[in-house]
Amino acid sequence: MVKIGMMIGDRYEILEKIGTGGMSDVYKAKCHKLNRLVAVKVLKQEFAENANFVSKFKVEAQAAAGLMHPNIVNVYDVGEENGIYYIVMELVEGITLKKYIEKKARLSVKEAVTVAIQIAMGIEAAHNNHIIHRDIKPQNVIISKEGKVKVTDFGIAKAATSNTITSNVMGSVHYTSPEQARGGYSDEKSDIYSLGITLFEMLTGRVPFNGDTTVAIAIKQIQEEMPSPREYVDDIPVSVEQIVLKCTQKSPDRRYSSMGELIEDLKQSFVTPDEDFVKIKEIDELGETRAVTAGEMETIKKARFNEDELTGELPRVNPNAEEDEYDPKMEKATTILAIVIGVIICVIAIFLIGKGIGLFKLSKNNKVGSETHVSIEKPEQVVMPAVVGKDYEKAKELLEAVGLKSKVIWQESDKYEQGIVCDATVKEGLKVDVGSTINLTVSSGGSSVVVPDVSGKPLQEAKELIVKAGLEVDIRQDYSENVPEGNIISQSPEGDMKAPLNSKVEITVSLGVGKDLIDVPSVLGKESEDAVIELTEAGLEVRSNAPVFNNVYAEGFICYQSIDPGSSVPKGTVIDIQVSKGKEPEALVLYKCNTSVNAPSTAEDPDFESGTKVKITLTTADNKEYFSTETTSFPVALNISNISGYNSGTITLSYKVTTPDKVEKDASGNDTVTEKGKTEDRTIKREINFELQK
Repeated sequence: MVKIGMMIGDRYEILEKIGTGGMSDVYKAKCHKLNRLVAVKVLKQEFAENANFVSKFKVEAQAAAGLMHPNIVNVYDVGEENGIYYIVMELVEGITLKKYIEKKARLSVKEAVTVAIQIAMGIEAAHNNHIIHRDIKPQNVIISKEGKVKVTDFGIAKAATSNTITSNVMGSVHYTSPEQARGGYSDEKSDIYSLGITLFEMLTGRVPFNGDTTVAIAIKQIQEEMPSPREYVDDIPVSVEQIVLKCTQKSPDRRYSSMGELIEDLKQSFVTPDEDFVKIKEIDELGETRAVTAGEMETIKKARFNEDELTGELPRVNPNAEEDEYDPKMEKATTILAIVIGVIICVIAIFLIGKGIGLFKLSKNNKVGSETHVSIEKPEQVVMPAVVGKDYEKAKELLEAVGLKSKVIWQESDKYEQGIVCDATVKEGLKVDVGSTINLTVSSGGSSVVVPDVSGKPLQEAKELIVKAGLEVDIRQDYSENVPEGNIISQSPEGDMKAPLNSKVEITVSLGVGKDLIDVPSVLGKESEDAVIELTEAGLEVRSNAPVFNNVYAEGFICYQSIDPGSSVPKGTVIDIQVSKGKEPEALVLYKCNTSVNAPSTAEDPDFESGTKVKITLTTADNKEYFSTETTSFPVALNISNISGYNSGTITLSYKVTTPDKVEKDASGNDTVTEKGKTEDRTIKREINFELQK
């Protein structure tokens, strides 16, 4: 049971309960590790005791954790402690869209469309990662105090709908698509339907279908025609009306094909609200998929194929062969074809017989049949990236990005800092086979320890030896026919080698002899949809993570898979994949300015007086201001970091000076003011070079 003040996961302090739902309670908490406030969603006890639900809940929540988008409540962590299953999320201060609608009765068209666009953008990001929400409704949309719209509970609906969870727990059936109401297959277009219902409610303040029971409402979702929102609010523009009706078509094929397409129309409705630009597909009965009748199936089974197969044309179904008329041209063509084939067979036979009795002599340069030439397909090769001088983790990522593996060899070095790659077995720019292992020599700095040899030892003993040596343990698992279950198959770095103090030793623990193992196919460089199909057909479960920048694979293609191609894993193993966002933007070069600003010197301005108020500003070459202050005392210290784009700038001193009266002696020898003093603005500019920020 969760109590106020308790710690979860050794880092989340529960502060207060801020909400409750059908499946979970939500608490405000403080993350002591990152010193920030978060929301912790805890599964209610009745669901936490359902092992099947918990399993699916964790998988889906972890998938949702890969989503990062401004219109999604981001998931930071997923965990379990003493039977408490929880999700740690971004804390959004605000109210649900449901309460917002109730508070305002209904939203204006402009506000409703604006909210719908933000919801759609969040859902689109999820769909691009092959995550379907399945429970879009105003209760799962939060309006922050800043007016930001965020969708929450991604992944949880899928876990719930795959188990026997009652409809009242799952939320209102008012927003459920017809295919979901039937208990059938649901996809991205189901979310589009639910968003359409949500937009209807924002515009009208009510849901389109209501009833005494959830069953009655579900039947209406399936059977009854969708009412127009203009029936309740007549000033809704025709374009917005048509958008709602297209989203909520009974047939998924007649809805928007994607959230991106819906977003385009929503934005267009701002420009031409009264234009009927929304196109809804008409139902074409002749174009509908038609089941094959028993008679048609029998005809296909009995069909014979004629000579068109020889010419490469499509075979004809010929159920009434006995009724075919005689075709003399076809018979002539068949006869000629038969003669040609016979001649070719005779030539080949004569050649083979002549070769056998030595009749045909072959030159040295044309030894047909004298040697066996086997055509071996060369393995795919990639260019070795530059890794020397880079941090080991970065170098490892660069190698993995092009399909190469790495093995670290630690070496003490005075030239390179700890963790920096000193050398590699393959030089930059050379071609190397995909899947090759590159040995990286990495600096261990000035101090290192000897890595204990734990190969073949039980896991517990191996961990104790590694920790005792002053190192950390990174555990992997794999199947082995030779190493007993629970013992160490391999380690990196290897035993008796040196490694930096407190660095990690990766050990692979045996899972024993695997049964019904399948080989993991390579999907690197393939389109996302093709990759999912190939992995699924191989018997693996696929989990798509947020896209990442990648300098090797083009945008939209798979750049990462969590299990190496060719690895043997049990059927149903989960494999993570990531899609490339294209090349990583060039690293931003940052500078810093550490200097002291002195008062204007006599050489700069002989009229400046101590105690004058001076405004000091620091700008870069593009006139971007990084510092500004006013002072009467000098010197002023400038310690400015994260200056981007330019390595030089200008320090400007601005102040006012009152010049003294100009006095001259008259003919009598008396002082006479010939020119009154005046106050004027003075500016002094000083050029300065910045230091590179490391």
